[in-house]
Amino acid sequence: MIIGTAGHIDHGKTTLVRALTGVDTDRLPEEKKRGISIELGYAFLDVPQSTQRIGFIDVPGHERLVHTMLAGATGIDFGLLLVAADDGVMPQTREHLAVLSLLGVQRGAVVITKADRADADRLAAVRADVGQLLQHSSLQGAPVFALSAHTGEGVEALREHLYEQARQLGERAPDGRAFRLAVDRAFTLDGVGTVVTGTVHAGRVAVGDELVLSPGPGARVRVRSLHAQNRPVEQAAAGQRCAVGLAGIAKQDIERGQWLVHPACALATDRIDATLTLWHEEAKALRSGTPVHVHIGAASVPGSVAVLDRETLPPGETARVQLVLRAPVGAWHGDRVVLRDASASRTLAGGTVLDPFAPVRYRRTAQRLAELDALAQPGLAGRVAGLLAVAPYGVDLRRLAAAQGLESTQPLADVLPAAALHLHDARADLALGETQATAVRASVVEALSAYHQRHPDELGPDAARLRRLAQPRMPEALWRHLLVLLQADGTLAVRGAFVHLPAHGVRLSAVDQRIAQKVAPRLAESGFEGCWARDLARDCGESEPLMRTTLARLAQRGELHQVVKDLYYSVETMAKLAALARQLAGQSERLAVTAAAFRDATGLGRKRAIQILEYFDRIGLLRRVGDEHRLRTDSTLFAEEAA
Repeated sequence: MIIGTAGHIDHGKTTLVRALTGVDTDRLPEEKKRGISIELGYAFLDVPQSTQRIGFIDVPGHERLVHTMLAGATGIDFGLLLVAADDGVMPQTREHLAVLSLLGVQRGAVVITKADRADADRLAAVRADVGQLLQHSSLQGAPVFALSAHTGEGVEALREHLYEQARQLGERAPDGRAFRLAVDRAFTLDGVGTVVTGTVHAGRVAVGDELVLSPGPGARVRVRSLHAQNRPVEQAAAGQRCAVGLAGIAKQDIERGQWLVHPACALATDRIDATLTLWHEEAKALRSGTPVHVHIGAASVPGSVAVLDRETLPPGETARVQLVLRAPVGAWHGDRVVLRDASASRTLAGGTVLDPFAPVRYRRTAQRLAELDALAQPGLAGRVAGLLAVAPYGVDLRRLAAAQGLESTQPLADVLPAAALHLHDARADLALGETQATAVRASVVEALSAYHQRHPDELGPDAARLRRLAQPRMPEALWRHLLVLLQADGTLAVRGAFVHLPAHGVRLSAVDQRIAQKVAPRLAESGFEGCWARDLARDCGESEPLMRTTLARLAQRGELHQVVKDLYYSVETMAKLAALARQLAGQSERLAVTAAAFRDATGLGRKRAIQILEYFDRIGLLRRVGDEHRLRTDSTLFAEEAA
């Protein structure tokens, strides 16, 4: 269990921790000189007859150092709010209570310190003030202990209470999330090297693991050594104070506020959608555009607030908001955030991250608010089902897994509704709800019916054009997967690159069939060069207009390929060219084909090689990226012919 002390300056936080644990958490010369905590201090206490160890985070009480207090408060399990008997409730007492409440700390106690300096009437008055202070806070109803760390009176009763709370809390059960530690200190130790400390928010880590610092350049570091709850260990887990010795990075390359995370869930964001509650003691409502300081993990970043689901956020109420930050931070679903005012002198609000991948546009639409409602569901299965129910174009499970702090998409796949459509391969991991899949099916049939009515002499549009007509915003990988399924169940038919309804087809006349028989051997003989319509008309003794009409009809039926105007290839030849393109792409790390490589492999001129590659781009075998044509690994075009 991690306990965070909180309270006004000089109300005895460090002294109490020393009385409970025997450890002086003031470790800096400046702290010793001034008699106050400036940095975070740590101490530990073993729970009798248990393997548990309680960790204490002693935080500064001075108003100017509240940002340091926030860095230590995130991730605590239990809050100790201290009030000196002689001073009573003071400004930072209120601020620290607001921080604990807005961070969602539900377990805690109040300690009236310096009880030896007050008589019974004074202690009763302070108790009454404390009871009033706790109203409308997360610690309402918390037990109150009066003690004196100087004389020892009442210290043992508090210690026994903390033991009991630790036993009740027990060890945190693994929840499947990846390892994340909020870095609040970094230093160098002789014989160890670079060390970072912080609270483990999720997951487990072991000596030898590779991690990354986020935000950061993404370079991996190796765990050289571990201390959890101030003991050397081979593994550490969520809920522990942890010191991690790192290989592969220098102390000056680490900053407080970064996260040490598993590589699979490393992310950095400057827009966060969240649920936010304005502190009930605020004098006025929170408006969109209000400048704030955003505290998340151990980071503090200036930014602004946009209220999404109402005009303003009144004191004591909760709303959906977007936090727009001036610098990127690490943030995951469920992380707690605290907002202070622009001058960082007053705590305003707190809440919970819903989505670290907040959109720039359409952030207030009914669709987006429905997605945030889904993300607010308490369980992973509920969030996945909720998103599938409102996402018309499906859910990117890899993106969602990273936002949820998961190492892989498997936990998401495990809770997918049975009727959901799931595409999982090397390039994509996407899911579509049953209702949405039915709607896509209807839109495809409707688009094809309309196309056939407008163009009765054509077989149908190619797959890329059909997507633009029916589902232009659907991810292309999911679209092509859906086409395969619709073809398999007979909803549509695919011939070459063209898609059509099974009942529709371009019929050949007797003249068309006669000309088709004449051109077939010539197209086969032409090889990779292909045949021009005028040359075929001349060689077959047919008029050019009739030849062009017949060739176009054959191409519409998928029996020929028209690469550019009047240039045709047989299906067999185009399959060989596609196989070459696939082979060349397989030799590249980016699965890319260049015009030069394709030219050399086919023996064609540069112009013709480019024409063929651009045709493959149009029909969905390749995708143009700069000067390269990258293979679409989800495309099944020519796969059967190649086999």
